[in-house]
Amino acid sequence: MEPYVMDWVGLLLRWLHVIAAIAWIGSSFYFVFLDSNLLKPTDPALVDKGVDGALWAVHGGGFYHPQKYVVAPPRIDSHLHWFYWESYTTWLSGFALFTVLYLFNAETYLIDPAVMAWSPPAAVAAALGLLLAFWLVYDGMCRLWGDGPRGDRILAVGLSLVVLVACWTATHWFSGRAAFLLVGAMLATAMSANVWLCIIPGQRKVVSALTSGQPVDASLLAVHGRRAKQRSVHNTYFTLPVVLAMISNHYPMLYSQPESWAVLAALMLAGALIRQYFVLKHGHRNGRNRHPWPVAAAGVGVLLAVVVWCAPSTSSRSAALPGLGPVTSHVANSPQVLAQTVRAVLDQRCIACHGSQMQMKNVRLDDAAGLRQHAQTVYQQVVVTRQMPMNNSTGMTDAERELVKTWWLAGAPVP
Repeated sequence: MEPYVMDWVGLLLRWLHVIAAIAWIGSSFYFVFLDSNLLKPTDPALVDKGVDGALWAVHGGGFYHPQKYVVAPPRIDSHLHWFYWESYTTWLSGFALFTVLYLFNAETYLIDPAVMAWSPPAAVAAALGLLLAFWLVYDGMCRLWGDGPRGDRILAVGLSLVVLVACWTATHWFSGRAAFLLVGAMLATAMSANVWLCIIPGQRKVVSALTSGQPVDASLLAVHGRRAKQRSVHNTYFTLPVVLAMISNHYPMLYSQPESWAVLAALMLAGALIRQYFVLKHGHRNGRNRHPWPVAAAGVGVLLAVVVWCAPSTSSRSAALPGLGPVTSHVANSPQVLAQTVRAVLDQRCIACHGSQMQMKNVRLDDAAGLRQHAQTVYQQVVVTRQMPMNNSTGMTDAERELVKTWWLAGAPVP
């Protein structure tokens, strides 16, 4: 019963996490779009009110006229909506899901003994420490360098190096899928902390000053506005890399690469470039910058390079089988013996998760029909990506993987 309950917990947390993330990313993208498309008003009434930009839009049968003030409006005479629960709910549900799936099962999902053989408590502490350490480094860099265009350029270079180091560290400490997810969670934690610790507190100070009835220090409001704007821009560039990292655990072709840290870093770079294209495209439409097609081309180029890099080596079923010893060669020459030998290996290494009691990913291998149906998946996961058994928890040997390869190249006979 416990696995069934945990499956429901995971499903409901994942559902909540995706819903909250859609709301957060949607509102973030919308406000970036607004900032890029607001135009200087020509109506004197708007200029006199301090409106710096405005936009007409139509949606759902109605017309909208959002306006942005230079510093702050003279007064707020209706309900003020705050955008923060989308962020908090996304992070809280994501961390809860990470806890249930990875931290509670650290020995299975977080630790790969071939990468780093440490105890579950140590691995959990390291994972949590990575999230906290990145925020502290990132926040310190923003406060040190993030003021003005030159500071933003220095910050971009420094932050890129920190992310690169984090990719290398995570893939050399944790299992492949956990490493990719952790780097994404690291960026997502910084995104939510930006909202919680920088953007919302600054906005609360602005609102408090406006509603206090006392003279407003425009320079102080401008400082909070610049800081909130900076962190909001960072969040929009983090978004696509984070989403990529969150869905990467479905694709072992990425994290099973020998240099998986470089694969992760390249994909995150591609995501940031693609997001940059869309941000600049809004400005180009209003004549603020040149068409950003080179940025898009660079992002697509990086993606294509990763596709080529991660491509598996091709081999036909009739290819020679180098390195087979006399016993293996004898087995390979008898389809029936080969099938029975592979069946014995699968019974020992795979049936615990893919047998009659449990069918992870709807893959069942303890009967002839299931093995025949999923033969290619077995070859892909056991031989090509070496992803299964998960973190090699059942101790499959290289010789047994070679046997599975022999079985697949021989036509995957079933006993």
